[in-house]
Amino acid sequence: MPLESRRIAAFLLTHPDDNGWRRALIEDNLLQKKAPATALRQAGLIRNRLNALDETAWDMIAHREQEVAIQLLLVAAIRHSQLLADFINDVYRDHQRRLNLAISPRDWEGFLTECAHRDSSVTLWSASTQAKLFQVILRILKEAKYLENTRSMKLTPQSLHPDVRRYLSAQSDHSILKLLGRA
Repeated sequence: MPLESRRIAAFLLTHPDDNGWRRALIEDNLLQKKAPATALRQAGLIRNRLNALDETAWDMIAHREQEVAIQLLLVAAIRHSQLLADFINDVYRDHQRRLNLAISPRDWEGFLTECAHRDSSVTLWSASTQAKLFQVILRILKEAKYLENTRSMKLTPQSLHPDVRRYLSAQSDHSILKLLGRA
């Protein structure tokens, strides 16, 4: 949700209180959603992800070019979801190293098997939860331009924008630099 995330990032820079947050989402319809419940749910998810970043990143997301905003949104999503970080590290980067040009549903199944070895609670996830998580991860990677689309799942290797690289370096976030920047 890049457009919605940019709007929320700009709004967070105003330091809204709870009443201001609800007013912006419901009365002002900041996200341009038909149902207030949808706006609140999506805004909550976006806010939780953006809270993994600081105001400098929020400003960059709100006001910089699309490439910078999208890459910082990916950073926020990775910080918010260890599952996404592990998938990028274990599957996406491995495919890059082996020059395997596309991800398949079989890769997801193998990844979940490995996750279950690390955390047995993964085995308790329903098939629909597993499928939804895969769908969300693919959509995030597509929006970040790491996949051509969610059907072919073809890799489109990226390099970090220099300003995103500088931001992560200033944050001493070497793990994400390594994960996304192949540093």
